[in-house]
Amino acid sequence: MNISENEISEIVKNVLAEMNGQERKQLGVFDTMEEALAEVNKAYTLFRHYNKEQRENIIKKIRELTHNEAEIMSKMAVSETKMGNVYHKTLKHHLVADKTPGTEDLECRALSGDRGLTLVEQAPYGIIGAITPSTNPTCTVICNSIGMLAAGNGVVFNPHPHAKVCSCYAVDLVNRAVLAAGGPENIVVTVKNPTMDTSNMMVNHPSVRMLVATGGPGVVKMLLSSGKKAIGAGAGNPPVIVDETADIKKAAKDIIDGCTFDNNLPCIAEKECFAINSIADELVSEMQKNGAYLINSEQVKALEDVVLVTVPPKNPQDSPKRVINKNWVGRDAKKILAEIGVNAGNDVRCIICETEFSQAFVQTELMMPILAIVRCDTFEQALDMAVKAEHGCRHSAHLHSKNVDRMTAYAKAICTTIFVKNAPSYAGIGFNSEGHTTFTIAGPTGEGITSARSFTRQRRCVLVDSLSII
Repeated sequence: MNISENEISEIVKNVLAEMNGQERKQLGVFDTMEEALAEVNKAYTLFRHYNKEQRENIIKKIRELTHNEAEIMSKMAVSETKMGNVYHKTLKHHLVADKTPGTEDLECRALSGDRGLTLVEQAPYGIIGAITPSTNPTCTVICNSIGMLAAGNGVVFNPHPHAKVCSCYAVDLVNRAVLAAGGPENIVVTVKNPTMDTSNMMVNHPSVRMLVATGGPGVVKMLLSSGKKAIGAGAGNPPVIVDETADIKKAAKDIIDGCTFDNNLPCIAEKECFAINSIADELVSEMQKNGAYLINSEQVKALEDVVLVTVPPKNPQDSPKRVINKNWVGRDAKKILAEIGVNAGNDVRCIICETEFSQAFVQTELMMPILAIVRCDTFEQALDMAVKAEHGCRHSAHLHSKNVDRMTAYAKAICTTIFVKNAPSYAGIGFNSEGHTTFTIAGPTGEGITSARSFTRQRRCVLVDSLSII
């Protein structure tokens, strides 16, 4: 469905008016967390009896509406959060609709032998409490809803406060799809104004049996200390290595494509680059041909003052810490460059710079279209630096090389959940590659690329000395 910019703006204007209560009430969106929890529990008493076929019919309808309204949700997310761009967010919605697994992801195992038959099945937890980010708000709501409903659960969302409007719209979309497919009202719910208080109430409510967090280390830590089954999708700082065996033209394009996808908001995106010195000049030149703008050392210092802020230490004995300036997360490269007096053309989509390993752009996950490049004498040096720069997050890492031994050595050394070779980073979540997609990549808790089966618990059914027919 192709919609012009003016048409999208008008649609969003009408949608926002509806969400302010002027035309219709959103489905599954409540004033208080108490109401949301009460309604999802009521819905789950019905939904828990739905079979796989009924659940799959619901999933099909969610996919359909997501395709139909992908551009609308993307426009809303960019307008509200001021992060990313509409085109890439639209692609992400279509990706979620097409490649998030449904009920086919659930498998039953049968163990048959002399003493009978044992079945091991994947059963729902019940009500899942989910915290979603501002970086990929609507995509995460849709993706989580598909997987969690396919597994037979109800869901209560506490979205990031800076993305509450578009997140509520996504929850409404899911409920419209559920009702259209004959499902119960309010099987997915949220609150109009999410806060820390609503989050704490959701986390601690006895009817919420499982917790899922997609966000920074703070929210993941909170869920893991809840005493409940929790899945945590934390932050990363993915490095990319380019060695002398790589196809340099392709590597340069792939890295810029990945680094700039939705203005570097995905946690899998290339955040820093380690290039073997013999090919570094060519790599930088090819990156410039693909929309990268190279800044000098003085401009790097000026850019640091724009995209980083100094935070006083909690302990007076410690040094001040520099962290990202959230006002520039996910912003266009052209707008960031303008802050340091550079008037870049519309074709510029990434800022690149050559730095030392210790420089802040290497060590900090910026989530901005800024890529620091560090020259290395050998692959072994690049590997050592990449592992250190990833900071043990075990999230994602990338390599451009034709040397299989180096691929193996890098994979073993860095131990990330996602490892992409000779492709843009987004190949790691199934975009223009094989494999299913997700926007909840659970590195800290080990589930990895989450899907419907991630939101289930095993149940064993045993029959002794019967139904073993061989």
